[in-house]
Amino acid sequence: MRKTPLHVVWLKKDLRLSDHAPLAAALMHENTIALYVYEPDHIAAAEYDTSHHIFLNQCLIELTEGLRQRGIQLITRKGDISEILHDINRSHGVCALYSHRETGHARSFQRDTKVKLFCQEHGIPWHEFSQNGVIRRLKSRDGWAGRWTARMSEPLAEIPTTCSPYRDRIKSDGILDADVFDKPGTTKKILQAGGFQEANKTITSFFESRGKSYATEMSSPVTAGHSCSRLSTHLAFGTVSMRQVYHQLLHYLALAEDSPPTAAIITKKSLRAFEARLRWHCHFMQKLEDDPRIEFSNMVTAYDGIRDELIHPAHLEQWATGQTGYPMVDACMRALLATSWINFRMRAMLVSFASYDLWLPWQLTARHLAKHFLDFEPGIHYSQVQMQSGTTGINTIRIYNPTKQLTDHDPHGLFVRAYVPELAAVPDDYLAEPWTMPKQIQQKVGCIIGKNYPEPIIDHSTATKEARLRLGSVRRSTVARAEAKDILAKHGSRKRPRKSQARS
Repeated sequence: MRKTPLHVVWLKKDLRLSDHAPLAAALMHENTIALYVYEPDHIAAAEYDTSHHIFLNQCLIELTEGLRQRGIQLITRKGDISEILHDINRSHGVCALYSHRETGHARSFQRDTKVKLFCQEHGIPWHEFSQNGVIRRLKSRDGWAGRWTARMSEPLAEIPTTCSPYRDRIKSDGILDADVFDKPGTTKKILQAGGFQEANKTITSFFESRGKSYATEMSSPVTAGHSCSRLSTHLAFGTVSMRQVYHQLLHYLALAEDSPPTAAIITKKSLRAFEARLRWHCHFMQKLEDDPRIEFSNMVTAYDGIRDELIHPAHLEQWATGQTGYPMVDACMRALLATSWINFRMRAMLVSFASYDLWLPWQLTARHLAKHFLDFEPGIHYSQVQMQSGTTGINTIRIYNPTKQLTDHDPHGLFVRAYVPELAAVPDDYLAEPWTMPKQIQQKVGCIIGKNYPEPIIDHSTATKEARLRLGSVRRSTVARAEAKDILAKHGSRKRPRKSQARS
């Protein structure tokens, strides 16, 4: 006897029970289940780390219980999603599939293409919903910001608190640890906790206390860990929706407008800075949506060939392990390896140093960073790496001086000494450039350069001067200028005055 066909909610990067349009739509019907698929090819990718898996499983454990309380089964499977859907369709029948659209890497696009073919072959409607400001098949960037604001201002999708349970047993693989996929254990010391309850706690603490000085404290690694929203990982895994965060922002903006500032409320300046970052988040994801080759290829093809070859493998290893001899670079890399997070300015500095000082191919360094960013979001990541590497053709070449970054953002070495203990006793005056310490001071503080801490692997001034010359010669070429013009028309920001933005 054939069983009642199912309404299947396919969960991907949307592991929550609030503002979940596919779940809300599916639950208008009976016989609804939720499905999460552990995809071996995705987990085996170079960008996937055990830290990602730990966060994921925390989300799934919480989501399983939250759905159970509402009478919904969360089925987990290991394998290819289209094959799993075929198996469920054969055993129970699938009358409709529901999911959010995803702007991801090439593997996720290829997977979605297979799912689309499966649905077409079996006459199964696939209902896809947007969960951010990215617009599929966008024809023009004109008016994009206004459309983003309109979409974020829409009401949140409401999920019923109780549903009719689906009684038939469906095979589920349960929560699968990383070792099932031959992933090694993690050496990371501090990780954000996963789950939508943690996401809500993070939102509340940011808007009510931590974010008070967000606008002025987000650049320094000393203060950023506390003062930044720390929502990027939750947005990447979908434990909170962009729309929900935006609604919270509007609430606190209203408080800032109507009430005198208090110690308990984030300042209006910081709220506006955060608002810009939310729009920025989707702005960069839109680039990958419109041009998927950004994951692999230079946005301006005129740069092809000038930095494609790994000339110094040792430099890649020294950069990736925090052994460059530049304290701020090494501290940031080691902090990332230990905690899976570093603030935006320091991320930009790491890419700048790799691309300009060491002349490393950005595709290699992007992969390393993606693995260790717990909040890895392909659309933002690859667009940003190319921007910081000077291959977009439309952005100013930004070369970060690691010495200046330390003196500006960690003048007393609180952050650097925490992650580069070899420099713990080095005086502040020499911390940014420890190789300039006289020998007697090196001996006194127990930090011999070249022995206890490496000498600089490159001369910053010489290397970046050469990088500017090489990139500049390409940038001025007729071919590069023509390509940059096209890229600006396709991807460029359409900025408006603040007054106009406020009205929208």
